[in-house]
Amino acid sequence: MSPLLEAFKTDKNRRFELVDLTNHIVEFSADQHGSRFIQQKLQVATGEESDLVFAEVLPGVHILMMDVFGNYVIQKFLEQGTRLQQKALANALTGHVLTLSLQMYGCRVIQKALEVVDEAQQSDLVSELDGHVLRCVRDQNGNHVIQKCIESVSPARIQFIVSAFYGNVLSLSMHPYGCRVIQRVLEHCTSEQKSAGIMDEILREAVHLAQDQYGNYVVQHVLQHGDEDERRRILGTLAGQIVLLAQHKFASNVIEKCLTYCGSRERQIMIHEMLGTSDENEPLQAMMKDQYANYVVQKLLEVCDEGQREQLLSRMKVHLPNLKKYTYGKHIVARVEKLVITTFPTAPDVEEKQDTRAVAVEDSAA
Repeated sequence: MSPLLEAFKTDKNRRFELVDLTNHIVEFSADQHGSRFIQQKLQVATGEESDLVFAEVLPGVHILMMDVFGNYVIQKFLEQGTRLQQKALANALTGHVLTLSLQMYGCRVIQKALEVVDEAQQSDLVSELDGHVLRCVRDQNGNHVIQKCIESVSPARIQFIVSAFYGNVLSLSMHPYGCRVIQRVLEHCTSEQKSAGIMDEILREAVHLAQDQYGNYVVQHVLQHGDEDERRRILGTLAGQIVLLAQHKFASNVIEKCLTYCGSRERQIMIHEMLGTSDENEPLQAMMKDQYANYVVQKLLEVCDEGQREQLLSRMKVHLPNLKKYTYGKHIVARVEKLVITTFPTAPDVEEKQDTRAVAVEDSAA
């Protein structure tokens, strides 16, 4: 630690300015307090002060990009620097995109660069990932860069990324990082890019994916954000297994999304499966007592139309006294008693219970 940095950290009476850091900018940028100081000063710096700092940062840029504190100074210049400064930093990234993408702090710099540089520079940076797409997708840092490519670069310029997924959609959808990337494809790529080899594989493997701890989010994403035909095709694949899937920890979430986003006609198909073929409604009884399927029944009561609700309630009322004996059945009783006035008194031990199924995969920044 230089005497200047030591004084900066210990001398509380001295007021520092950027010019005081001359010849020490890189050292300060790599220090927790020094980095924060430089970032704050750059927000209000004059053009001359900014140029002074940048002149020292640029020669040390490759060290700072991969530094826990230095990367933030580089991001600050990418975010609010001049076009010349942004271009110079983008040029400094050339030849190092893959290495930086796989590094904890460097990947953040690459993501910021993709947000701010022009299309020509975007293409140059992204092209360095050609041949390494799947490696990046499966990497805890690189997957964020691939997601940013899909979000920020025009679809035509990332066809090589999408093409790398063809034939690998099932395995990627069942991967903790890959499932996020596939969801970004569904959000940002063209219909042609998706239909060619992405959507067909998801639809074909919907039952398999629905039961996977990561894959179920991909199917849910199609149901929530896809078009009507894609929703129908998903349900067509799941049909015949609705009751079984509703009793599965992960697939039950998919069935809820089907109920929420599919049309009334498709919802009636699901209701028919749940009621079964006898007057005893065995499938529905099993679902109402199940730790996962009871949530599906509750969701059904919430989203179905009036006619469907009346149909369900008429079948369910006879089972309510017996349901009060079961931990999860009590949740159904509570929901039904909120919907209609019944002759069944509210059981004192009926209570809502928090959904214990897995929560959605968070896509936090790398």
